[in-house]
Amino acid sequence: MTVRPFLVVAHTGRPESLEATRLACELIIAGGATVVCLGNQRDEFAALTTVSPLVLGDDIAPMDVEMAIILGGDGTILRTAEIMRGSTAPLLGVNLGHVGFLAELEPENLADTIARCLAQQYTVEERMTMDVEVVRDGEVVYSTWALNEASVEKTARERMIEVVISIDSRPLSTFGCDGVLMSTPTGSTAYSFSAGGPVVWPEVEALIMVPLSAHALFARPFVVGPNSTLEVELLTRTAAAGVLWCDGRRTFDLVPGSRVVARRSGVPVRLAHIHNGPFTDRLVKKFSLPVTGWRGGAESRD
Repeated sequence: MTVRPFLVVAHTGRPESLEATRLACELIIAGGATVVCLGNQRDEFAALTTVSPLVLGDDIAPMDVEMAIILGGDGTILRTAEIMRGSTAPLLGVNLGHVGFLAELEPENLADTIARCLAQQYTVEERMTMDVEVVRDGEVVYSTWALNEASVEKTARERMIEVVISIDSRPLSTFGCDGVLMSTPTGSTAYSFSAGGPVVWPEVEALIMVPLSAHALFARPFVVGPNSTLEVELLTRTAAAGVLWCDGRRTFDLVPGSRVVARRSGVPVRLAHIHNGPFTDRLVKKFSLPVTGWRGGAESRD
């Protein structure tokens, strides 16, 4: 039986990521645990460590991994979440990217982070995901999932798509647009945020719909309950085709008449936290929001 397998996933295209990977692997091995890597990173990991790592899928199954430590940005975490889908192993992100809402830890504290992981000094938060289906002529032709968002977008720059949006199988509005986003609270600080959607705290159970550049007076973002169903259908009165993207990773072409359905999934993504600070503080830090000089209740809580 493998001794405490820790999956390490790195964005190996950056020199700082390679150094962080080397240090993380050394600390995991020194702590008596086993390093697991992805198959396409086997050679890079073998060159960085004195002990050959196990390969996920070949030597060990995702369900047998204790924890996944991700060295990169949110994109690397989304990639790892896809690989580990259905596993109970929590994901811990060390931010080597840009803003990094999912990868909340900084590399300067990597040694302490690994020590806390080995000592199991962390909490686990379950983040809502969405099941996403494409329905055509009454039949499901494609199924996938999303942690951040599912986006229905136009494929031709010069032509809008025409859609009808529905909530809980009831039509709400129809308009021409560049696309429509369907997002989780986790995704509210990603693509949805850039599109003008609301920031939704992670513990709020809700789904979000955000029209993209809609040619309509009534095209505001919508926030609905977690058990609602969101639908976007491409109308057949134009020949404009679209494309479905989920988390910017999984894609499917949409012909007119296709209907994309998103609903809450029963399979969450489990995120590990070393520090359990308020989400408000994370917003302030990530966006460098101006709070200097505020004389509210924070001082009395410190």
